[in-house]
Amino acid sequence: MTKNNLKQQVDHWSEKRLERLRLHLSRQDALLQLSLLGLLTGFLAGTVIVLFRVVVEQTQAGFLPEGLVENYEALAPWLRFLLPIVGALIIALFFHWYARGETVLGVTCVMERMAYHQGYMTLRSFVLQFLGAATAIISGHSVGREGPHILLGAAAGSLLGQRLSLPNNSIRTLLGCGTAAGIAASFNTPLAGVIFSLEVVMMEYSLVSFIPVILAAVTATGISIAVFGNAPAFEIPPLTLPSLAEIPVVVLLGLLVGALSALFIQLMQMTMARVVRVAYWQRILFAGLLMGGIGYLVPQSMGIGYDTVNSALLGELGIALLAAILLAKLLATVACLGLGIPGGNIGPLLFLGGCLGSLIGQIATQIFHHDTLGVGFYALLGMGAMMGATLQAPLAALTAMMELTYSPHAIMPGMLAIVVAGLTVTHLFGKESLFLTLMRAIGKDYDTNPVMLALRRSGVASVMHRHFARPERRLSRDQAESLLREEPEWLLIQGDGGPVSLMPAVDLVRYLKTEPDAGEIDLMEIPAQRIEVMPIYLQATLQEALSLLNSGAEALYVERMTAPGIRHIYGVLTREQVESAYKI
Repeated sequence: MTKNNLKQQVDHWSEKRLERLRLHLSRQDALLQLSLLGLLTGFLAGTVIVLFRVVVEQTQAGFLPEGLVENYEALAPWLRFLLPIVGALIIALFFHWYARGETVLGVTCVMERMAYHQGYMTLRSFVLQFLGAATAIISGHSVGREGPHILLGAAAGSLLGQRLSLPNNSIRTLLGCGTAAGIAASFNTPLAGVIFSLEVVMMEYSLVSFIPVILAAVTATGISIAVFGNAPAFEIPPLTLPSLAEIPVVVLLGLLVGALSALFIQLMQMTMARVVRVAYWQRILFAGLLMGGIGYLVPQSMGIGYDTVNSALLGELGIALLAAILLAKLLATVACLGLGIPGGNIGPLLFLGGCLGSLIGQIATQIFHHDTLGVGFYALLGMGAMMGATLQAPLAALTAMMELTYSPHAIMPGMLAIVVAGLTVTHLFGKESLFLTLMRAIGKDYDTNPVMLALRRSGVASVMHRHFARPERRLSRDQAESLLREEPEWLLIQGDGGPVSLMPAVDLVRYLKTEPDAGEIDLMEIPAQRIEVMPIYLQATLQEALSLLNSGAEALYVERMTAPGIRHIYGVLTREQVESAYKI
């Protein structure tokens, strides 16, 4: 056997194994295979996120004073003004050259690809997010790294699924795995990553999605810890709620955080609505100019700002300075994200909530002369409440608080603050989550219909009829009888350009019994039920199949291109089979 023949046999064997994997993954019970893919997604996502952080932090340490990451406060005022403008110019040029219209990134992009493209992320968005967000953070724009981490992780999972030509329901799960990995590796909070992915992006809690997402989050966290260590993202002081008398202050904090959250969402909504027709490069340059001006006046508003959050947690910032930083960060974040700088919003939300919580804690301490009122405690509650209320992700926010503090004392007041803030945003101010608001701003929606969610979890191969035959339109009686010996359920009648109709095999059996003298048989003329058919790709989900059936098709045949110009048909699909998938 020659070397080329051996290679061909190995390739053929590998393709057959991969083909069986694809067919199996279309089902909802492919837990083991999806778990292994989730593990691989976590490894890829964690590696990419570590690389992103290394690029950003090493660059910052190389030019910022004293080699300290985010030490923008030590820069000369004129440098603080010019740095965001230079960064904006680089981003504008890069996107003008490479983006080709893909300017919506971060979590909004992930949700849009999940809702409208079956989780298919593009390599272009991956590159744009990596380089664009790195440039934005390095140049001091008020954006976070968590949104970019989520997109990079989600894209890693999605591109892996696309590379293996997996069914779309599996690609959607791998995108969720990458999302969880992005949050988990950002804060070393794997459980918060899992909850965020299921609560915000996938919007489902099922075993077949839960286990792979957990494995991805744990793997990405492990990679992050191996490179950056196990130190928490924030310096959390000892936390406790020593007296129930402080509950009114917690409720007040929840109300104020809810109001701030609603204001942030409203400003983002207004900004995006006003600039929707402005050229992207003009928006970016204007954002750089605004950020430069704000950074010139309040340098603490520049960058991600975790150093400032730590100071707020430790009570190192005075009331006047906290108020100035809070206002500056709010305006800077709206300017950057609302105008299209490619960064995340979770980091700025934690910044705003932490500063407001620290501010309330200090004011309450002075008013009530109560030494037990811990500034850091209220800063942490503000962070959790701001994240939970703005993103409408209360479980993810509470879980993040627990994992950051390792303190059970934070659970009860954290739940109270998050719930009050969430109710304030939704019921008092009538605001949806920030992500849904941003989706609507680009003319899209996010369907959470439980039937659609159920159909998206399964591929067409999981319910298609595989017992079918593909006869030509005209055949002899002997050919028909030979065909029926295989006991097919359906006959996919072939025309000159491919399948033209679907017919129950029992109708041909009935015709042969009633017409014993029939010689040549025309399957398009004999008395029978004939169903108009359309093709659907093997990777498609049942939700895609239902959309085709609702657009006019009566039945579908499932195919995949196995070689250039060669399409293999795997089965047939009727409306009854699709509907049975969510009526069980």
